[in-house]
Amino acid sequence: MPITSQPSSSNGPWDAKLQQFHGGQDWAHLENFIEDFSVTTNAFGMPESAKLASVRSIEHSHHYPPADQEPAKSSLAQFLWPSTWSQDTERLILGNGASELIDLVIRMAPRGTWKPGPFRTQYKEYERSARNNEYQMLDSESPEKANVACLVNPCNPTGDYLELAEVEQWILDNVLPGGHVLIDESMQPWHSPEFRDHSLTNARSFVEQIYKDHGISVFVMHSWTKLWCCTGLRLGSVVCPTADHMRAIKKLQVPWSVNTVALAFLDAVVNDHVYLNKTWQMTSAWRKQTVDRIKDRFPEWQCHGREFLSWVWVDTKSEEVAQKAVDLAKAHGVPVRSGRPGYNLPTYIRLAVREPSKVDHLFKAWETI
Repeated sequence: MPITSQPSSSNGPWDAKLQQFHGGQDWAHLENFIEDFSVTTNAFGMPESAKLASVRSIEHSHHYPPADQEPAKSSLAQFLWPSTWSQDTERLILGNGASELIDLVIRMAPRGTWKPGPFRTQYKEYERSARNNEYQMLDSESPEKANVACLVNPCNPTGDYLELAEVEQWILDNVLPGGHVLIDESMQPWHSPEFRDHSLTNARSFVEQIYKDHGISVFVMHSWTKLWCCTGLRLGSVVCPTADHMRAIKKLQVPWSVNTVALAFLDAVVNDHVYLNKTWQMTSAWRKQTVDRIKDRFPEWQCHGREFLSWVWVDTKSEEVAQKAVDLAKAHGVPVRSGRPGYNLPTYIRLAVREPSKVDHLFKAWETI
């Protein structure tokens, strides 16, 4: 098929005809930049221990990265399954962010219908990949089961959350026999020190049984760039139902898609327990402070999302007010995420959880609202 040149439709650095809009782009173009509230990264920034490991790894960048992604892959496996990691590592594969792995899994999934999770909206990269691979799109409220279903849990941006038993039931209710289901748990580790008990990564018996009884393949996706604040490094993983599924992904994956620096970062960061404990302790406290400030200053605004999440999803109840909040935040060097591009919810904004002194700048920007 001949390739023809077409004018692009731009939304900042994004080609709106070809790419899915995402936050995190405004900061580099702001001379007065203070803090990026448009992304859901950890308020504590990149962990120093892992940052040093990644900087040191530059010395080895004249060599190819390890084709088996080791030892970083085994280190992540020990983080996910402290007691059973040796038997589960064969189901795990790393990728260039979750986006690469989302596309690979959907590309190898059975063709037919695609269905999103039960929430009003969710992270759009799954839908983009499904459209690119010509799936028939079902609505989240459709009673039909789909060949491929995708659930973001906790849901970014809405903050909705299903407990493990609810996720398992949703899979049974929404996926056809022989189908694939992608469960995005990128924000699941924010839950608490007991996050593993609430994660589908540890529901091995359910995953095995549903594959045996119904041929349904369950893939658990993670983007690690939010929890460890390393979005520029591109780190993702997927836990597959079997080792054969992992090998099917590896067959399609471009070799060395995770570079030396990212692998060194991952190998070190999983052992930074102080950083994670600080994250679990302070994120919910700072989030509550931000929500309380919103309720006090803008009582008509409605905040959504679970208390442990690293962002607040806010309905301002007005398209005009939401746009003003976005414009003022950007003008004052503290950009937030608009609900208009991608999500098509123009009365909503999303703001990251940040330390109170940074939030002061955001509320200063909103004084004229």
